[in-house]
Amino acid sequence: MNNDPLVFKLATAKNKPSSFRKDKSHSCPFCDVASLDNIYQKEGDLMWLHNRFPTLKDTLQTVLIESADHNGDISNYTKAHNRKLMKFALQCFNEVISTNKYQSVLWYKNFGPLSRGSLVHPHMQIVGLEHEDGYKYIHKNNFTGISVFENERVEVNMALHPVQGYQEININLNDSQNDVAIDNWADWIQIATQYTLQEMYHSRCTSYNLFFYPYESNGKKRICAKLIPRFYAPPYFVGYKLSQRNDKISLEEEGKKLFNFNLMQSK
Repeated sequence: MNNDPLVFKLATAKNKPSSFRKDKSHSCPFCDVASLDNIYQKEGDLMWLHNRFPTLKDTLQTVLIESADHNGDISNYTKAHNRKLMKFALQCFNEVISTNKYQSVLWYKNFGPLSRGSLVHPHMQIVGLEHEDGYKYIHKNNFTGISVFENERVEVNMALHPVQGYQEININLNDSQNDVAIDNWADWIQIATQYTLQEMYHSRCTSYNLFFYPYESNGKKRICAKLIPRFYAPPYFVGYKLSQRNDKISLEEEGKKLFNFNLMQSK
């Protein structure tokens, strides 16, 4: 397997604003809606546009603004807004895939200072890679694990084969063509982010990444939304690409806590 890294354009990155670095402008370009251009689609305060600072060579880089609220997040949106967001983002993701211009298309979200994001204002990114398979290190067992919840539409588990570790939550959408299933999926993604920030690690987690992986199973198009709590990356992953996970008993206990958290939020 070839290890062909994405090429980062440092000269472009030098001009990017940042919410976290003291030496960068803290002005938020996403709050200044009148100055935004190269907009592909807009639906209320949801907006999909070209990334003004494309820092990766041989890619299409786009940004999806989630809300007009600078401090918004999946964890604090209304259920209706979060459902609308996920349907809008899924539509944009599929639109890039349907062009057939890219070897692979990536969809992800950064939240918090340890997620490697640069801006606080809530947004996702959809990136088309011209020459790279962005999923070459991903396996279907990365989407499996200890069951938390399952019905015909959605399956939620604590990963036994995490991409990085230690307690990744997989929210699998079993039918990406079904609106009701997408709503259920969006609800569980919201519950997972709330749980990660409010309960997991005794509320010490302030950052997460959310990655979306399309795959097919039994003739249906499915998507795994993988929520990864972020701390500093462990050396085994940095140096060897070896993921780690907590022991099975700990993951089972965490899964029960997540299930009970969902019940409490539903009351």
